[in-house]
Amino acid sequence: MDAAAAFGSGGQLFSVDPLERHAARGHGVVTSMAAGSDVIVLGTSRGWLVRHDFSFEDAQDLDLGSGRSGEHSVHRVFLDPGGKHCIATVVYPGGADTYYHHARWPRPKQLPRLRGLLVNAVAWNRQTITEASTKEVILGTEDGQIFEMAVDEADKKEKYVKMLFVLSDLQEGIKGLQMETAVVGNATRFYVMAVTPTRLYSFTGIGALETVFASYSDRAIHFMELPGDIPNSELHFFIKQRRAKHFGWLSGAGIYHGELNFGAQHSSTSGDENFVENKGFFDYSKLGESGIKPRSFALSEFHFLLLIRDKIKVVNRISQQIVEELIVDNTPETSKGTIGLCSDASTGLFYAYDENSIFQISSSDEGRDMWQVYLDMKEYAAALSHCRNSFQRDQVYLVQADATFTAKEYYIAASFYAKMNYILSFEEISLKFISAGEQDALRTFLLRRLDNLTKDDKMQITMISTWATELYLDKINRLLLEDGTGTASNDVAEPKDSEYHSIVTEFRAFLSDSKDVLDEATTMRLLESYGRVDELVYFAGLKEQYEIVVHHYIQQGEARKALEVLQRHNVLVDLVYKFAPDLIMLDAYETVESWMMARNKLNPGKLIPAMMRYVSEPHAKNETHEVIKYLEFCVKDLNNEDPGVHNLLLSLYAKKEDESQLLQFLDTKFGKGQTNGPEFFYDPKYALRLCLQEKRMRACVRIYSMMSMHEEAVALALTVDLELAKAEADKVEDDEELRKKLWLKVAKHVIEQEKGVKRENIKKAIEFLSETNNLLKIEDILPFFPDFVLIDDFKEEICKSLKDYDSQIEQLKQEMDDATRGADNIRSDIGALAQRYTVIDREEECGVCKRKILTAGGLHQVGRSYPSVGHMAPFYVFPCGHAFHANCLIGHVTRCSSQVQAERILDLQKRLSLMDRKAAKDNGGGMNGESIMNTTPIDKLRSQLDDAVASECPFCGDLMIKEISLPFILPEESDEKASWEIKPQATAQKILPMTMSI
Repeated sequence: MDAAAAFGSGGQLFSVDPLERHAARGHGVVTSMAAGSDVIVLGTSRGWLVRHDFSFEDAQDLDLGSGRSGEHSVHRVFLDPGGKHCIATVVYPGGADTYYHHARWPRPKQLPRLRGLLVNAVAWNRQTITEASTKEVILGTEDGQIFEMAVDEADKKEKYVKMLFVLSDLQEGIKGLQMETAVVGNATRFYVMAVTPTRLYSFTGIGALETVFASYSDRAIHFMELPGDIPNSELHFFIKQRRAKHFGWLSGAGIYHGELNFGAQHSSTSGDENFVENKGFFDYSKLGESGIKPRSFALSEFHFLLLIRDKIKVVNRISQQIVEELIVDNTPETSKGTIGLCSDASTGLFYAYDENSIFQISSSDEGRDMWQVYLDMKEYAAALSHCRNSFQRDQVYLVQADATFTAKEYYIAASFYAKMNYILSFEEISLKFISAGEQDALRTFLLRRLDNLTKDDKMQITMISTWATELYLDKINRLLLEDGTGTASNDVAEPKDSEYHSIVTEFRAFLSDSKDVLDEATTMRLLESYGRVDELVYFAGLKEQYEIVVHHYIQQGEARKALEVLQRHNVLVDLVYKFAPDLIMLDAYETVESWMMARNKLNPGKLIPAMMRYVSEPHAKNETHEVIKYLEFCVKDLNNEDPGVHNLLLSLYAKKEDESQLLQFLDTKFGKGQTNGPEFFYDPKYALRLCLQEKRMRACVRIYSMMSMHEEAVALALTVDLELAKAEADKVEDDEELRKKLWLKVAKHVIEQEKGVKRENIKKAIEFLSETNNLLKIEDILPFFPDFVLIDDFKEEICKSLKDYDSQIEQLKQEMDDATRGADNIRSDIGALAQRYTVIDREEECGVCKRKILTAGGLHQVGRSYPSVGHMAPFYVFPCGHAFHANCLIGHVTRCSSQVQAERILDLQKRLSLMDRKAAKDNGGGMNGESIMNTTPIDKLRSQLDDAVASECPFCGDLMIKEISLPFILPEESDEKASWEIKPQATAQKILPMTMSI
């Protein structure tokens, strides 16, 4: 980008070009002109209007004096911004008439209600005007009167004409009018400005125009009066996007101008003129033309165009400097020179005119140098708002930065330097601050530069951030050195202490914001080299280096803070296990509470080393054992099944003097109710060894019992408590012999304990027998007594025992008699069974083949071993009434039975057949049926076959019930089933054409 493109083109802002040399078209000379929306209307000295529409390159001549004789000329012409509505005033000897013309009309119409009034100014309502209607129009006359009028194109006449106001205190003609509106809630506020040769009046109010002006009957009129007199006073608004932005008044003393802010109408109670801001005044003396005032002027966005003779001087509205001078090339025959200027708000063009010609004045980016104008005036905010590119903005920032740097306002200068991109390099700016010894300002510059860099500048961001980090650390150290102690103690003076804490807080915020761009290793080395341990820990936390953070807090003895770090969701659980030993020794309560809050997130088995370290240290008797508390939480609340956890809890219980918790733990089977799982999760052998070591004998008894070592349990229980031994002996229920053995041990112990006393001791031992529920007899315990004991001491018990034996013998005799009678009954039943028979109807059918049971021959016999029944085939008859041929029954049962059962039946058949053939061969085939029946092996096989096929009726027994679960179609019948499936034809169907005859 070259300098011209960067700082402004340097070309002309405005240019003048002739547009029409014979504008009046033979109707006299031009006296007045108006423009709007690329349309120009000229008024001539002979009472004609010439309308030039440059959009269609068309011209229209309109006669305003038809039917009138004598001299008459157009006084003023007014055209709305849309170029559709035109109002013109014609003066003639003795009076004046006002005409209205619409762009679609062939000729203008006179407005009779305005007859005799010399209209000097017209204000259009730009917000409501339409092509078909003018809506509210304000007219100003030479007599100081203000009228309101409206004309509809369809009516071809004025709808109404109302007098709004009369300037009564100073009789001057109204030379210029402008109107603007703004919506306030549901109402409309009007703003009206009017000028006379010496005054500028402003009116404002809510409601209709008539109401607004009527309100000034009882309140003061606001006006601005300037000395001097000018016959051609003018008032112009600069319009942008259909809104007035600023105004200018051509007065006798100079140009009074200002900005318009229609949103500030409530800033004063009266509401008058408070919409005018940033007022200014341009004195004609600055034009360099002594005693000469402009004949006309126009207002652009940034400039005044002042017509002086045949020259147009362009004055910058802001700097009030003449920036250009335009020469209007008049025709030689022109005698009066350029008459006036007018503007087209819709197109942004300006026009100059003389008696015969029209000149177009166009602007070429008039605001391109405004940034320089504002910069020269040191209005930096306005200059920046008008900059077009980065080079221009850099120039503004440079001027601001140099000014503040010279004024030793280094922090402000640093902010401005940081915004520059091109004019000065980063290194040059940095050296300026280093040379001035302003480290703090340099840090500010770096921070502001970081704000202006984009994400793509990763390398530069990292380098600048690292430099800023070092400057922060240097600043903190300098503050500590100024304190004189080297530490930020509470003895630091209040201002310095406040500054120290402020810079540390700011540095931490910087670390937080820059954590993603700072190099982790470099930053940590910097923090470590400056001895900023707290900031090092803080940065490590930002970078999620939690091991460093936790280690620091543990060194400082701040267990709570360390635990808070470890409780964060993004901290690896391995760190909890790593620091658990140190934390539990530092603060066991907080550590265990933290573990319990984590619940299942932690594996208690991995915390056992830490808990063992805590257990190894001595603790007060009344102190809550935190490890036991945590282990109980894991076992009872979390249902932990880790054997190591259970073993550790059991070991801690065993070391306590009170054995109740240990016994309760052993009695509580935490695995009970689980399928295929143990009832307890600790190692019983380890538990037994530990309890023996700690001399917890009751616990040992429980463990022996759980291990089914009942003899050891009872033996140990006898050394502790007799009642405990009795309870252990009574636990065995499924092994009567073992139970008796255990009770004998208890009895022996009881007898041996009672040796010291004679008869009373024997009685106590004998009374012990009642506690065994008759499991032990007197003869069982007699061997335990000494040989010298007298029989009299056992007389009663022995007699009782003999009586018991006698009753038992009688009971056995009774049972033997019952058995004998049962055997006799069985033998009689067997004898009766041989004589049992049934009657078969000769029409009875076989349940399988449906042939008659008594059919002679025709059926293949199973074997010759069956007894002969004449010429009939063998058959079976069941008590239920169903009858089957032997061959049919065997075949049916074989089909419906399992494969194993079917193979067994077939095997029995085969063996019977072989034995039958062998017997026939040995006897030459002459063995009759009676001889076969006497053959013992054949009878045995036949009996087995009968049991296999005829143990129950196949239609009434289990065989039929089992068939309910069988499918209708067996797997071996799948081929048969498939043969019945209807399959679609492979070939496509042919569509036969059909013809219909009618």
